[in-house]
Amino acid sequence: MALFLAFAALVAYVIGAATEQGPSTGIIIFIVAIVYSFISYFWSDKIVLATSGAKEIKKKDHPELFRTVENLAIGDGIPMPRVYIINDASPNAFATGRDPKHAAVAATTGILEKLNKAELEGVLAHELSHVKNYDTRLLAITAVLVGFISLITDMFMRQLFWGGIGRDNDNRDSRAQAIFLVIGIVLAILAPIIASLIQLAVSRRREFLADASGALLTRYPEGLASALEKISKDPRPLRTASSATAHLFIVNPFKGKGIQSSLTNLFSTHPPIAERVKILRSM
Repeated sequence: MALFLAFAALVAYVIGAATEQGPSTGIIIFIVAIVYSFISYFWSDKIVLATSGAKEIKKKDHPELFRTVENLAIGDGIPMPRVYIINDASPNAFATGRDPKHAAVAATTGILEKLNKAELEGVLAHELSHVKNYDTRLLAITAVLVGFISLITDMFMRQLFWGGIGRDNDNRDSRAQAIFLVIGIVLAILAPIIASLIQLAVSRRREFLADASGALLTRYPEGLASALEKISKDPRPLRTASSATAHLFIVNPFKGKGIQSSLTNLFSTHPPIAERVKILRSM
């Protein structure tokens, strides 16, 4: 995360230096983005739940699901999160919230119908581990940083296209600006890709950690391993999922099929299911 912040600051500085406004403008924009990131994560859980069509339930609405979450929360030593159900036949689940005191767990109707008790417990333990490990907060901040980098590079390219960059300024050295302009163009092209790769790498790493933490909580890795196989084999994509929320789910909600290679895995929000299952069954 420190390297990610430094990279975002570098992009802001170089693009600011390549424009008429100077490097101070880029730094100001970066500071505003950081402040925005800390404000936005207070509302990210509400936005994700609303866009996913999740409905909050109480114990009387679905006793088995509610009790399972309650028991796991007690075993993990975290406060009881709010519980939501998404009316969708595609089996999946996710957790959100800025910290354990403000967390929520959502499961689709499809996952409740498809999994047995041990498998459902494994999935929910995985999601509660995301909460306990503060993954939901971490991924929200990385998403804001990726959005910031994409925004500032897009603004730079638009300004470049419309001829608003490159004019001489008596207070600045034109050769230095030309160098920053070239570097800025290169960064404007590569920075959004690099930022997205960092975000995806963080997301995949936290999935492995949540798998391990969930298995530790239930003491039964096979439950989660079996659940992952069942969920991944179901061909139905989640209707309410989007590219902005895909990384939150326990399995890629788009259920994309194709050739699995190191390149496709590099751009994936989740580690390969086969690898996750292999690790779980080796515990």
